[in-house]
Amino acid sequence: MTDQDNIFLPYAHGVPQCRGMIRACPEDFMVDEIPLVEPDGEGEHLLLHVEKRDSNTAWVAGTLARHAGVSRMDVSYAGLKDRHALTRQWFSIRLAGKPEPDWSAIESTEFRVLQTARHSRKLRVGALKGNRFRIRVRAFEGDEAALNATLNNIARDGIPNYFGEQRFGTEDGNLASARALFTGELKRVKREKRGFYLSAVRSLLFNKVLASRVTAGNWNRPLAGERMMLAGTRSSFPVASVDEEIMQRLECMDIHTSGPLWGRGESMVSGEVAELESAVLLPEQFWRDGLERFGLQMERRSLRVAVSDLTWDRRGDLLELDFSLPKGCFATTLLRECIDYHPAAIKPDQPCASEAVATPGGRQ
Repeated sequence: MTDQDNIFLPYAHGVPQCRGMIRACPEDFMVDEIPLVEPDGEGEHLLLHVEKRDSNTAWVAGTLARHAGVSRMDVSYAGLKDRHALTRQWFSIRLAGKPEPDWSAIESTEFRVLQTARHSRKLRVGALKGNRFRIRVRAFEGDEAALNATLNNIARDGIPNYFGEQRFGTEDGNLASARALFTGELKRVKREKRGFYLSAVRSLLFNKVLASRVTAGNWNRPLAGERMMLAGTRSSFPVASVDEEIMQRLECMDIHTSGPLWGRGESMVSGEVAELESAVLLPEQFWRDGLERFGLQMERRSLRVAVSDLTWDRRGDLLELDFSLPKGCFATTLLRECIDYHPAAIKPDQPCASEAVATPGGRQ
């Protein structure tokens, strides 16, 4: 039994009445990064818009560094993207007087450089607005009327901001490694991997709090002592009592209820919310102590996420969904609310069926 087996993530919009298969090939899971900044046209940094297929972001960054003859530390990106997917995202590379390489020389089926532009600053982690998704569900079957109703509810009310299964690794491998790290069994860990393990633990605790509030029906309704998050930011403010203004701002998705990203420091909530979170996380002393020992600071994350530009189209047993999510949110979290999905049995690098592939954001 894995650590995640001890938690059930309840549905906010009812148990899905439809089924289907995802990731039959990378083109079935398309992601387009929505940048936060535009290139300013000058400077020692080069921004590269890269399309990658069935490859991970860190590997692409290393390949770019080797081709340019620079340190891996001189290559950065705003966020990690799914490996088993076709994704487009921005990288930056510090050339510092070096000539720009011929990027076509390393073009392959795994990635290619679509566009380059000079910029004065390094691209920082988190420097994106969000991501645009196009997801195909194959072998689709079920109650289409129920699907339409659920998707309309999602477009209006948003979804619980659960961390997706990707955060925990294959068979919860990141949590298993975190446990070994906390017990001292795992001693020498690269900084990046340690970050994955600690993030997985924080995500587990957050999901447990959110699951309890979805079950109670108050995940999108403020309670006494709440800490509200400003939409699209990491800023928050306390709410001692809920008034009409707070409810109006909540209704228009300007603010959201929040849950803990565990670490050292005060919880930032009080009253009913503090009691609820304390009760849910009381059995998690091992995980809480480990996060604090490794120096993480208490933060908050929205319990709810608004979904933008949601459209869907069914053609026979193929369902296609298009939507945008803010940074740090998971497409599979939306998908699980409306589809009981399973991954394809074939390898993801195999070619898809003959449907035309359109670019996210526009239909063919």
